Amino acid sequence: MIAMQYAFTLPADYDMAIIDRRIRDKGPMTDGFPKLGFKAYLTARKGELGATDNLYAPFYLWRHAEGASDFLCGPGFEAVSQSFGRPQVATWIVWHGDVAPDVTKARFATREILPLGTDVSLASVRESETAYARERLDQPGVLASVAAFDPSGWTMVRFALHADAPAVSPSTRIYRVGHVSLR
Repeated sequence: MIAMQYAFTLPADYDMAIIDRRIRDKGPMTDGFPKLGFKAYLTARKGELGATDNLYAPFYLWRHAEGASDFLCGPGFEAVSQSFGRPQVATWIVWHGDVAPDVTKARFATREILPLGTDVSLASVRESETAYARERLDQPGVLASVAAFDPSGWTMVRFALHADAPAVSPSTRIYRVGHVSLR
């Protein structure tokens, strides 16, 4: 599995209702996309939930790498790139990804990116983060949980979808979820 996210930082005075409308209109187009685990259409509004910028930042869990490649080379990504510019796409190799049956009820998402020090055992971190991701899905209101790492920059990501606004630490970014697409 591969996790993937890109983000567009929008001006502080940008009318985020435009993005909400875009998600509402275009979000269902990725429902049933081959090899997709889920796509969460995410936004953040400057001044809300700790956000310092207006963002459009979808997050994907791909069951197979070919799905990510097909999407990035396809017409949907081409259209968003023409509208907002071609973004840098962050990718992570997934240690664990779990989705609850009612994941489409998600209204919030959290993402935390943490460094992987050179003095830690990657096998141990993988084991503990996999256990954490599994346990997290058992928490009330958690509808998806992903633990993954990026060996090019030696970071890891903890991502979750939530039914309700979560309480989080300052290092965690919170997004609103406009739509969740599933395969």
